[in-house]
Amino acid sequence: MRNPAAHWDIFCSVIDNYGDIGVTWRLARQLATEYAISVRLWVDDLAAFRHIYPEVNATAATQFLQGVEIRHWTTPLPATEPGSVVIEALACNLPDSFIHAMAEKSPSPVWINLEYLSAENWVQGVHGLPSPHPRLPLTKHFFMPGYLAKTGGLTREAQLYHARDAFQGDINAQSRFWAEIGLPNNHALHLRRHLRISLFSYESASLAGLLAACSQGPQPIDLVVPLGKAVPQIATWFAATHAQAGDHWQRGNLNVHVLPMLSQDDYDRLLWACDCNFVRGEDSFVRAQFAARPLIWQAYRQEEGAHLDKLAAFLDLYCADLPPAGASLVREMWQAWNREEDIHALWPAWIAALPVLSEHARAWATHLAEQTDLAANLVEFSGGATTGSETLRRNPA
Repeated sequence: MRNPAAHWDIFCSVIDNYGDIGVTWRLARQLATEYAISVRLWVDDLAAFRHIYPEVNATAATQFLQGVEIRHWTTPLPATEPGSVVIEALACNLPDSFIHAMAEKSPSPVWINLEYLSAENWVQGVHGLPSPHPRLPLTKHFFMPGYLAKTGGLTREAQLYHARDAFQGDINAQSRFWAEIGLPNNHALHLRRHLRISLFSYESASLAGLLAACSQGPQPIDLVVPLGKAVPQIATWFAATHAQAGDHWQRGNLNVHVLPMLSQDDYDRLLWACDCNFVRGEDSFVRAQFAARPLIWQAYRQEEGAHLDKLAAFLDLYCADLPPAGASLVREMWQAWNREEDIHALWPAWIAALPVLSEHARAWATHLAEQTDLAANLVEFSGGATTGSETLRRNPA
């Protein structure tokens, strides 16, 4: 049952095509389904949203999907009474008119600035800090997703690991999934010692080395690539004049399959089904960790190499329990990939280490499950102001 006192507004400005909306949509959906919160998600680019959730109507001013009210964020914003909690997500700025409406509301909404994910130590000191508005009787609080105890955690649905384990343990479910997205039965390929690797990346000077290493290696590799920024570059490497979903290119032991942009749920299954995953940004990075598969992360490029600091901070956590040789290999591979260096020489060692890296990936995912998730932390942080006389409780899923 919905709690009428719990109405939240989440604002998302789509900057990087899919990452921003990916994070906020997962959060909005979880709050609605697991906490019975009435969530209004404001999105300025519904067309980008539709790529990861095809049911979205890119022209609708208002629509309801999976218990979430989705509003097209336009300028000027229609006059709207703010909810009891307002989240400005991932560096977006609330419209001035909405901020003034928040100031007129009594009691004032809980105002949360949901920041980007980082494993850096400084986020613990910033998480939860208040930032009073210079003119209005409002206070914004910084909320920092993260891996450490004094952070906001990660977006992780209650039944995510159960669904993952059921899928990874069901060969028939995996075969149906591959058939649905137009690829051969992966179980049969495993019998012929094929590896299946997903690639979701930005453009990179390292791509040519990866493709060459895969094509020249002793083991057949299926590289599964959802449409995105890297596909034109891959097409050029194969001397293809254009690229579209359904294309298949082959050279040596490398087969590249171009997929359409997948829905979030199908992308989760792709990560679960592959032997290794290249991921980018924030949303796919977190989901690849939950997939319990070896991964290589391409951080979103920032000025003055700030993304390399984020990379190093995460590697310190992720590699802590790896054997020295494995930790050294992961660091070298990830750093080379993010510095856009040639990874050709590292690739044979990476393939040979996949059994060890797979065990570690599952142990890391199990470790993450011990952490309180982002939605639960947000509800706890704002609960006193959002629920009136009631207490929000997580719905068993």
